[in-house]
Amino acid sequence: MTDMPLEIGAVNPKSNVSEQEPMGEGKKPEFNGDQSSTKISNDDTKRPREGSESEEEDEISKKQKIEKLVEEECLDKLQQNEEEEEVKEAEKEEEKKTEPVSVGPKNFSSSEEIFNYFYKFLHCWPPNVNVNQYEHMMLLNLLEKGHADAERKLGGGVDAFQVRYHPLWKKRCFFLIRQDESVDDFSFRKCIDHILPLPESMKVNSDVNKVLGGSKGGRHQKVGGRCGRGSRRGNWSRN
Repeated sequence: MTDMPLEIGAVNPKSNVSEQEPMGEGKKPEFNGDQSSTKISNDDTKRPREGSESEEEDEISKKQKIEKLVEEECLDKLQQNEEEEEVKEAEKEEEKKTEPVSVGPKNFSSSEEIFNYFYKFLHCWPPNVNVNQYEHMMLLNLLEKGHADAERKLGGGVDAFQVRYHPLWKKRCFFLIRQDESVDDFSFRKCIDHILPLPESMKVNSDVNKVLGGSKGGRHQKVGGRCGRGSRRGNWSRN
């Protein structure tokens, strides 16, 4: 049996009938594998953008971390410098406290020691009697170093120092007698505090203590020891 040739335009029985039907109005074209490939291509175009955005975010995050670290280091250094300055100031204060302070020919280790010396002298020396040469040097140097206006206080020169009862306060007080015979009182407590600061409990707190080294307005340390023998004759123990 001989094969008969297919006629041109004949319909292939295996072909899809839908392909031969004309597309009606409102009918969407059918896609087999083309739609999925379109989605993949769209995803491929989005991925580079997402990658670049994440890289930018990483860069910003790194910069912020670096800036934060630099700021923390600066703060640490600043705090360290402040602590070092505080330590230095404390060391300086300690050195001031430990260094001996001279008043006249005598050295003292603290303001309390200076206070005790002159307080004891004030209450042991007899009134209205010129102090001896040694105590004259001590009181003169105390005024020169400690008085806020020493030049005016000393005037043209001091002829003598005495312990007198203050006419207003009726308490013992140091007086100086100038070479022109003028007389003036002064506070040994204020002079000491200017040379080497006294503890708060020993500072001048009232008008009375501005004139006196009196006991009102601030307690003083108890001074040990009694006046030396012969104090009424103008002698006393300086130990």
